[in-house]
Amino acid sequence: MTHDHDLVLRPTPAQTEAALNPPPGRNGGDLVVETLAGLGATTVFGLPGQHALGMFDALRRSALRYVGLRVENNAGFAADAYGRITGEAAPLLLSTGPGALTSLAALHEAASASAPVLAISSQIPTAGLGGGRHGYLHELPDQAASFRGVVKSVHTVRTQSQIPSALAAAWKSALSVPHGPVWVEIPQDVLLAETALPVVTAPDATPDELPPRPELTAVAADLLSRAARPAVIAGGGVVRADAAGKLRQLAEKVNAPVVTTFGGKGAFPWHHPLSLQSWLEDRHTTDFLEDADVLLVVGSGLGELSSNYYTFKPRGRVIQIEADLGKLESNHPALGIHADARLALQALLETVSERADPTAPERVRTVLAKVADRIAAQELTLEQEVLASVRRALPAGSPSFWDMTILAYWAWSALDAQAPNLMHSAQGAGGLGYGFPAALGAAAADPTRPVLAVSGDGGALYSVAELATARQHDLPVTWLIVDDGGYGILREYMTDAFGEPTATELSRPDYVALAESFGVPGIRTSPDTLETDLAKALAEPGPSVVVLPALLRMFAPTHLPD
Repeated sequence: MTHDHDLVLRPTPAQTEAALNPPPGRNGGDLVVETLAGLGATTVFGLPGQHALGMFDALRRSALRYVGLRVENNAGFAADAYGRITGEAAPLLLSTGPGALTSLAALHEAASASAPVLAISSQIPTAGLGGGRHGYLHELPDQAASFRGVVKSVHTVRTQSQIPSALAAAWKSALSVPHGPVWVEIPQDVLLAETALPVVTAPDATPDELPPRPELTAVAADLLSRAARPAVIAGGGVVRADAAGKLRQLAEKVNAPVVTTFGGKGAFPWHHPLSLQSWLEDRHTTDFLEDADVLLVVGSGLGELSSNYYTFKPRGRVIQIEADLGKLESNHPALGIHADARLALQALLETVSERADPTAPERVRTVLAKVADRIAAQELTLEQEVLASVRRALPAGSPSFWDMTILAYWAWSALDAQAPNLMHSAQGAGGLGYGFPAALGAAAADPTRPVLAVSGDGGALYSVAELATARQHDLPVTWLIVDDGGYGILREYMTDAFGEPTATELSRPDYVALAESFGVPGIRTSPDTLETDLAKALAEPGPSVVVLPALLRMFAPTHLPD
């Protein structure tokens, strides 16, 4: 009898010949790029550095496309966006010490947003490893320790023979749900040394699936079938699992209104009769969700932004489907189902009973009307018109990437993303500088459609060096910079809390002239001409910059005490 574990893949004669007679002139860096190609990678991001030169020299002998950015953190943001758009683990090549550490904020965002990034860093020579103070350039006593609290897994290589297996294990880790960034480090001498090892072909790194436990989905289906006022909160896990279609089928089957989190934008059709849209920072929405007798939370941990700053207190039974075990029931007691959103929703679809509720669409309309009335009473016409202009100018099917800026906070709640996986922001970790380099990564993933980046002038100053990257690679990214002369949201926070702001005002460049100095077309627009100017810029090939001088305000919060 033959068992699966007895099966051995036999090499072909050509593979045997290649293994016995590998091409000359290869080093440890070649093992890295060969493994990446064998895993299915086509594009890598990063910056060269002294200890990492073995990897970068090997790129010259490979078919991998290299997109080099100017700052490691920006390269990390680009890899993050590439992973979000493609669902692949985007390789990020870094050098030791300062280069590696500069990527930490980007890896923090990737971890918070469950974006697959395969960060590969060099290390000091193997003779210096072990924590001693040898004085190597870029030396850290324990470089990996700086990343263990940020990334999903850490993989350390000491010899060339370990490279393919370590990279395959890291790739599998990055793409097993929940997705996330992983860290691999390889010493300089291992990368530089010549190798006689065979050419790496196709290492097995199939991600693990995460199906739900059937006894739990049976209970969940029964609760939903018998609910009087069910509701759904759909998070980023729905988007990452490509489960929007299944979510819609389930919501329609049980007539449950759906609100999407800011990370779950596009997971449910904006104008569907059951759509509560994304107004999570609104007490009317919070009250509606608290009144649900059965609340299904899919792909969200109900963290700060998804719970109206922890003021949300559900009174009914909560069902939580979450791939990240650490988020399961971390904020609210629930029937916790540790599973991939797509597999869990499919299980519910197969077992739930249809539930009629002709009142659900009317209840949804009532909530949305209350939200609209609240916003209308605050005289925020400028902000709404600017956001509407951006929406009309952005072509259907084009992704957008938003920095931490007031217009982005409006977009979280008020923008129709139109489809899953099109609107992305840094709301996972909340760091500045995400929008433009992330848009470059998305454009590298799919250069056939224009990409929009949105930043404030404060966030833009984190990323101006990447105008050179956009021009060098001719990436179709239009960068909208809303220039209000400072850190606008912090100005509001400090004024509200202390009566006046401190450290929020910025001296800034002429962004149009700056863009043109990089060979990137730039235009200064106004709220009245924004739609036309932005649409024109997005329609032109290559990169462009549109600058909007405007002082935007946030809508009033509903989580603070009166």
